Amino acid sequence: MQYVLFTRAARSGSGSIRRLRPVQVIFLGFFGAGAIGTGLLMLPVARTGPGGASFLEALFTATSALCVTGLVVVDTPTYWTGFGQAAILALIQVGGFGVMTFASVVGLAVLRRFSLRSRLVAAAEVKSLGLEGVGSLVRGVVLISLAIEAVAAIILTAQFAIGYGYGFGEALWLGVFHSVSSFNNAGFALYGDSMMRYVTDPVICLTMAAAIILGGLGFPVLVQLRRHVRTPRLWSMHTRLVVWGTGVLLLAGTALITALEWANPRTLGPLDWPAKLLAGFFQSVQTRTAGFNSVDTSAMHEATWFGMDALMFIGGGPAGTAGGIKITTFGVLLFIIIAELRGDPVVNVFGKRLSRAVHRQAITVALLAVALVGVCTGLLMLLTDHPLDKVLFEATSAFGTVGLSTGITADIPPAGQLLLIVMMFIGRLGPITFASALALRERRMLYELPKERPIIG
Repeated sequence: MQYVLFTRAARSGSGSIRRLRPVQVIFLGFFGAGAIGTGLLMLPVARTGPGGASFLEALFTATSALCVTGLVVVDTPTYWTGFGQAAILALIQVGGFGVMTFASVVGLAVLRRFSLRSRLVAAAEVKSLGLEGVGSLVRGVVLISLAIEAVAAIILTAQFAIGYGYGFGEALWLGVFHSVSSFNNAGFALYGDSMMRYVTDPVICLTMAAAIILGGLGFPVLVQLRRHVRTPRLWSMHTRLVVWGTGVLLLAGTALITALEWANPRTLGPLDWPAKLLAGFFQSVQTRTAGFNSVDTSAMHEATWFGMDALMFIGGGPAGTAGGIKITTFGVLLFIIIAELRGDPVVNVFGKRLSRAVHRQAITVALLAVALVGVCTGLLMLLTDHPLDKVLFEATSAFGTVGLSTGITADIPPAGQLLLIVMMFIGRLGPITFASALALRERRMLYELPKERPIIG
């Protein structure tokens, strides 16, 4: 439907931009925002030392901020000035909203209306299934996002000022920066050790965790929860998959990380048991594509890294600030497996039958993601001397737009860093969206071939 509408629009106009589909506009929007961010970070005023940042440093940081990842090749609080940090914060906010959603909001405020094209673009960005109500949905996205960021910023600012003696101005900046970075699942921190100095502080850790979880649910879920939070029977299949999946994965991640790192003298070992539980929960939340760390990730056991790889690969909810293949994709695949093992002719999810088109989409997204992470891991192994476990962790973190690292990001050669930039970009837009943006046209079949089935397994 979108393609037909845009084809007709193209016939009525002469500009080549009219021939672009929504996903292509989103692709170009992200590319343009990244270019602007790179230019800003290359300015001498953005760097604390003499001269400006190198092109690769600026490009990597801008892409990481825009794709709300958090991987860094330079130390954020010491390398970048206040101007540079403000540019990073702006890129995080734009990347969290989505470039086209953000542009639609600006257009709505200026023009007081949505054109058909703007509504199509906004629908593609927020994964809305129809054109009706996109304007109110985007307004709801902005209001909910700013409200959550404001509440988190107030709590963090108060804790930084009262609990740690920062002046009001510095506490406010720390509170706002970490609030925006948390809700947008960006993982950028204004401390060289991320949040390790606050590992035992429940106010800071739980506030940031709450903002991360809410951002990772996805905007459609937040809008529906705002309307029907007390009536779960009115929740859609999508909302139920995201909410239940989030809860299960958070608990599973907390149990896994806490158990494996309980006695590790370089991570949870020195902490008392309440702090261990808090740190284990905080780290589990980060695998939802946030990227902060309250303990040293590079000192964790290899088994913990492997478990975190799986959690980072799954990610959070669609149409939000999280990355990965998304909880809904993982949930759909799980229900497909259960139905196949039981011999059911159809796949039922929470009392509803799952569309067969969704089967193909979930399988495609998962297999493309596995292929991308696998290829990236193999190439990084060729480009570096780091072992498989660290390289796999880095590749998964980049694809899942997580930002957690075993400490090898800055040591990776320029070719490897460019590869991580591509992975972050793909991970933010999604394999399907990225591929669709590059396609010039859809292929339509006017016939069907005879049906046959091979032997599987």
